[in-house]
Amino acid sequence: MPATTGSPTDHEHLLRSTEFLDHDSPEVRAFVDRVVTDHDAPAREKAVRLYYAVRDDVFYEVYGADLSRAGLRASSVAREGKGFCLHKSVLYAAAVRAVGVPSRLVFGDVRNHLASDRLKEHIGGDVFFHALTSVRLEGRWVRATPVFNKTLCRLYGMSPLEFDGTADSLYHPFDDRGQQHMEFLAMHGEFDDLPHDFVMERMRSQHPNFLKGTGTVGGGSLADEAGR
Repeated sequence: MPATTGSPTDHEHLLRSTEFLDHDSPEVRAFVDRVVTDHDAPAREKAVRLYYAVRDDVFYEVYGADLSRAGLRASSVAREGKGFCLHKSVLYAAAVRAVGVPSRLVFGDVRNHLASDRLKEHIGGDVFFHALTSVRLEGRWVRATPVFNKTLCRLYGMSPLEFDGTADSLYHPFDDRGQQHMEFLAMHGEFDDLPHDFVMERMRSQHPNFLKGTGTVGGGSLADEAGR
């Protein structure tokens, strides 16, 4: 369901640059300028263009991901060009704010996330802490998940999530063979900026074997593990 809405003035703070949604940084500005070349285009068109740029041009990788405060800033994600749902959602939320679209970060738990058997061993099962975004377009809130790029979806037998700015783009309920693939089990709310302490607490409590210092375990590749 879309988030509740208020008057237009209620959303001005959701355009600000923050510690993690640092859209005033050179890295995020360069990312946005590369994707949005028509500055007079409607806001929904800009949001959609940015969605696909984050989804497909930022590589989805869970191994060796930086979960430090610096590593989870949008500027770091734009510079590195990779990350998983946390990183990609942060970049998208920052990028749309840069073009005047209010945004929030959304967190929840999902079952049967896109994963290899090896990753499930690290995670400790098939329930994953998950991040996505909520954006305000044309007077209403819609949720968007610019996370799993086309290459990984093809390798794991799924169709990539599409987004047109008018309806929620949440999850892959079925894979290409018609088998149930993902479902939301719990939602933890929407946030104006990345709640780093909360995120790390959830990661440590739910996925302790997935963490190593201020990042995730290395020595793997989700793309290479497809089908194993």
